[in-house]
Amino acid sequence: MRTADGARWPVRAPLVLLLAMWLAVAGCGYGSRAPDVAAVPEYAGSGPPLSAESVSIGYFANVTHATALAGVREGFFTEELGGTRLRTQVFNGGPAALEALNAGAVDIAWMGPSPAVNGYLRSGGRALRIVSGAASGGVALVVDPDAGAGDTDVRGLRIATPEAGNTQDVALLHWIRQQGWEVDPRTGRGDVTVVRQSVKEIPTSFRRGAIDGAWVPEPVAALLVAEGGRVVVDEADLWEGGEYVTALVVVSPSFLADHPDVVEAVLRGSARTNTWLAEHPREGRASVNRAIDALTGRPIDEDVLAAAWARVRLGDDPLAATLAEQADRAQDLDLLGPEGRSRGPSAEDLRGVFDLRALNRVRAGLGEPPVSDAGLGVAVDGG
Repeated sequence: MRTADGARWPVRAPLVLLLAMWLAVAGCGYGSRAPDVAAVPEYAGSGPPLSAESVSIGYFANVTHATALAGVREGFFTEELGGTRLRTQVFNGGPAALEALNAGAVDIAWMGPSPAVNGYLRSGGRALRIVSGAASGGVALVVDPDAGAGDTDVRGLRIATPEAGNTQDVALLHWIRQQGWEVDPRTGRGDVTVVRQSVKEIPTSFRRGAIDGAWVPEPVAALLVAEGGRVVVDEADLWEGGEYVTALVVVSPSFLADHPDVVEAVLRGSARTNTWLAEHPREGRASVNRAIDALTGRPIDEDVLAAAWARVRLGDDPLAATLAEQADRAQDLDLLGPEGRSRGPSAEDLRGVFDLRALNRVRAGLGEPPVSDAGLGVAVDGG
């Protein structure tokens, strides 16, 4: 697998170099602690501004944030915002995006469920509200077939995740526990060795044999498959209906309170983008890749992007019940929650994390039914 024979992927080494450079420049979040952000120019539509002169949104240059990438590039957001200027920032990871949201540097951000839950809990509910879903799926356990694993038996192997306690780390540890194996969630030691490593390091580690596999999001999973890896678990197979949340849209509570019309306009732009991506998959995928190329200087290899795209489902339903289930799993593993807590989050701790009123107004305007907050929504006067 690790020889440069080129039998199946004749440009395999350049492909790894290309993706490594792309990940190093832009990152795809999911646990990276690097504070890097890439600023991009403002965008302006036409007509009078809404209640805010400008709005700043943040996202990552990856497949699960395709709605933001294409929505900005194709102008869906600016059309809905009118004269309100759109400012964007591309982040290297969830912690940096959360820090920017807390500092008021961005008003709305795309991020994974674990950063959103942690941000909400550690701030006592003051940091953010989840206003929409963004993506489901797109996570897999990929293993080197030469590592000696059975069909799904990875005992004795070194499996990487992006960060201790992040969304993929919790998923792997939960799955390991379901197999009846033992791993210390804190140290990662046990029947399986869990290696916490930045996503921009995982492809190189896999290629060099420093790890035997990884539980990672797209496009990293597709890259490892392109390097000869085998998908041992597609996480979608572990969830009822194959759906579980992997990316959310969050907003500063103060910005939501002061400028609900702007938030609603962004969500309309997001809904329009998702419709366009669904109706024009090839054109949409090319648009996302051009956006990544413009932001990082390197597009994703088309075969890798196509494989990654096939595993991700874009949509505005936050799949709130699956967020609650992920929080329950983190509680069992004692990995999430404010510093100094002796337990993870409970449903009561998360009550108020969702505010889906603007999203459901957008959906009503499109003739779509409302989506559920699974009982974790903000309290509504009179309700």
